[in-house]
Amino acid sequence: MTTTVTHVHGDTHSPFALSHLDSLESEAVHIFREVAGEFERPVVLFSGGKDSIVMLHLALKAFWPAPVPFSLLHVDTGHNFPEVIEYRDRTVEKHGLRLHVASVQDYIDRGVLRERPDGTRNPLQTVPLTEAIQQHRFDAVFGGGRRDEEKARAKERVFSLRDEFSQWDPRRQRPELWQLYNGRHAPGEHVRVFPLSNWTELDVWQYIEREGIELPEIYFAHEREVFSRSGMWLTAGEWGGPKESEPVEKRMIRYRTVGDMSCTGAVDSDATTLQAVIAEITASRLTERGATRADDKLSEAAMEDRKREGYF
Repeated sequence: MTTTVTHVHGDTHSPFALSHLDSLESEAVHIFREVAGEFERPVVLFSGGKDSIVMLHLALKAFWPAPVPFSLLHVDTGHNFPEVIEYRDRTVEKHGLRLHVASVQDYIDRGVLRERPDGTRNPLQTVPLTEAIQQHRFDAVFGGGRRDEEKARAKERVFSLRDEFSQWDPRRQRPELWQLYNGRHAPGEHVRVFPLSNWTELDVWQYIEREGIELPEIYFAHEREVFSRSGMWLTAGEWGGPKESEPVEKRMIRYRTVGDMSCTGAVDSDATTLQAVIAEITASRLTERGATRADDKLSEAAMEDRKREGYF
């Protein structure tokens, strides 16, 4: 007797169906391989933050057992958390990768950029980033941006064309039907690529747990000296905080996202394990950037304005 088994397309109970995380991983791996086939000089933005860590993990998977065929690029504001920089350097050495560093401090020392009154250097990253892309002739630049982070990022495609000035024009976006990506670009232009576009913050953390990915300890609850400014807990540092009216206190906190120390706020937390962090995020009603990034609160269109100028 012959038995015929029919699997309905989209049936999540099928033994051949991919899980949610497997599907996201498969899409990201496909994007990395697509870029490797289409472009000559891709580079991966790597800061030591959780999204860039997951992105690098996916790149390592995409080309294993061969080495990653891309170098890394970090735009260093000079106001980074020491734990994150230590993790960045350790990871680069572990995997034998090449790291390019574009330093905001160098541009300030040369008089090309000026310190802002609020002390934050995050908005100053655009010029070092765009000049590094031009100098090294990178034609594809991987970023860890996700659509759930912020509404300007939600508008952007996986392959995002940038003109010869690294600027983004939403009207020039291309359709991406059936995961077909158009990387064609004119001389001087390049494409920003976002393998994690369709991931959420919760997806990222669940994937980190599943894959056993190491993270900087800053992402887990720890006691730290912080002060309150604009409703956020900030870490004291040479960047200009705190003021006399901002007392420093020790609190149990962790960071949901990591950027410039001057604009990245911590959240009160006792989540010291991956499972506790995942439970905390599941219950949260605020996006990580909405809750902890002062640079996104400058205006309603702060992120989109920076993206048009060349920022990620």
